[in-house]
Amino acid sequence: MTAERKLHIVCFDVPYPADYGGVMDVFHRIKTLKEAGIGIILHCFSYRRPKQNCLQELCDAVYYYERQTGWKGFSFPQPYIVSSRKNDLLLDTILKDDHPVLLEGVHCTSFIDKLSEKGRKVVLRSQNVETEYYRHLYKWESNLFKKCYYRFESYLLAQYEARLPDALPVLCICEKDASVYRQRFNKKNVFVLPAFVPYSGITSKEGMGNFCLYHGNLSVAENEKAALWLLKKVFTSIKVPFVIAGKNPSRRLRQMAHLCQHTCLVADPDEKEMNDLIEKAHIHVLPSFNNTGVKLKLLTALAAGKHCIVNAAAVDGSGLEPLCHVATTSHAFVSVVAQLYHQPFTAEEIRLRTEVMGKNFNNRENARKLIQHLW
Repeated sequence: MTAERKLHIVCFDVPYPADYGGVMDVFHRIKTLKEAGIGIILHCFSYRRPKQNCLQELCDAVYYYERQTGWKGFSFPQPYIVSSRKNDLLLDTILKDDHPVLLEGVHCTSFIDKLSEKGRKVVLRSQNVETEYYRHLYKWESNLFKKCYYRFESYLLAQYEARLPDALPVLCICEKDASVYRQRFNKKNVFVLPAFVPYSGITSKEGMGNFCLYHGNLSVAENEKAALWLLKKVFTSIKVPFVIAGKNPSRRLRQMAHLCQHTCLVADPDEKEMNDLIEKAHIHVLPSFNNTGVKLKLLTALAAGKHCIVNAAAVDGSGLEPLCHVATTSHAFVSVVAQLYHQPFTAEEIRLRTEVMGKNFNNRENARKLIQHLW
């Protein structure tokens, strides 16, 4: 049976495996829309991830386009994340019908004016205010070349995001980002659509875990900074087992993580291994050095893990503050770890998570909201 309603989704990356925040949101949105009877025509940019058979099973059609990386991808004054994803074939394919178009991120908006000229229904999903996100990358990057790139990209993005069509519906991941679009960029058609998540309920277990855990994509400079900060400022002061887990850790982080007998690093865990670590950890320590978007690794920890300790930036504007222990300094992190490490995780905490997260991070309800913006 062919779906009556069809939707073009243009994604900045191949959204499987769903092993980092951005693609996790996209992949579970695709799954939920399919369950709602929407036929998906997926367009994705491939530059480091291969084609995936499971996407073919979820979508009516899947198209892959090569991202123009390096100097080939620059086309001022557009930001690099936009200009490197220009593709005439993609635009031609979309223009062959009149189905609505969901653009996953500012990254995919290079042809938005042409779609607007044709009167197409277009909606932008924003996972970050990108100019703010790149400003934070600039702040925490140590490589001089990358630092210059992030600073200039942030400058270009500030101008570009302000020039997006005023009538364009923008679906932000949290109210804080929505406020920036309304106030800084003067956009009127801005709404909040929470992240789509890889769970249908809270699976956290009562009782005790075995260690503290930080997890994330360790090739991202900010995540590496957070992991190093925890090693240097927190887990030198308290001798409890601490595990860092994630993709592509640097040699420096590998070395630092193994300097102490009570700390270690798990490099490039597969999905099963990562889920096992998340479930068995007693405390998730997840500081953030930027306050953009919603930290999907925190959502995962809250859904499947036990105690969570964060700083204010990790939960700012997310509505998740009641579910976390918020610490402001390294000394506060040490104190809260010491307090929680011998404290069982309780059924009452699970009940509160079920109540709070069930209101905002319900995939079916959020799919219903999205469909209202598309048709």
